[in-house]
Amino acid sequence: MTRQARLARFRDADLYVVITEAFCAGQPALQVLDAVLDAGVRLIQFREKNLDDAELYERALAFREKTRAASALLIIDDRVDIALAVGADGVHLGLSDLPIEAARRIAPELVIGASSHNLEEALAAQAAGAGYVNIGPIFATQTKSVPTGAIGPEAIAAIAPKLSIAFTCMGGIKAHNISQVLAHGARHAAVVTAVTAAPDPRAAAAELRRAILEFRAS
Repeated sequence: MTRQARLARFRDADLYVVITEAFCAGQPALQVLDAVLDAGVRLIQFREKNLDDAELYERALAFREKTRAASALLIIDDRVDIALAVGADGVHLGLSDLPIEAARRIAPELVIGASSHNLEEALAAQAAGAGYVNIGPIFATQTKSVPTGAIGPEAIAAIAPKLSIAFTCMGGIKAHNISQVLAHGARHAAVVTAVTAAPDPRAAAAELRRAILEFRAS
């Protein structure tokens, strides 16, 4: 699949679920993946930071097999090499990871996402060639710490109009506050524990998807 085709499918997606086994409340990550795919989620990020390369590859490959069967996009956190090795659709890069320009040279057909915590970082990522940027953390979160702390949903309205690429919003987004995120201009909500640590990940993903789709239709 070409990068443009992948980007088109990215824009059509709604909920972006990031899966790390440590945040799956004791459930196997692949079991959680099955649940969210069954709920209709078509945008998945595989994020594992503490595995050796062999195990990281094997787990990513299992994610790729399941996401491919469901016609879902798979984004790999941090590792361009693993993304290419398993045939993923993209890679998500943090501010301390491989520069976007370098990743683009290595992987011209991958969707490259980039983290941002303010307008300056978002615009820099866009200028460097990112396919999408993530804005956050919107609310306080325990899954990732950043120096900025929570930037609030108001930041979406300040950053989004300046972007010509897709963007996601992440950080502490739950069923009870997703309406604030959507009201400030988000079209793609990215979540971790709101789905992965839920007693019923399928139901949690379906509820969040329903909120996004109902808002888009209103």
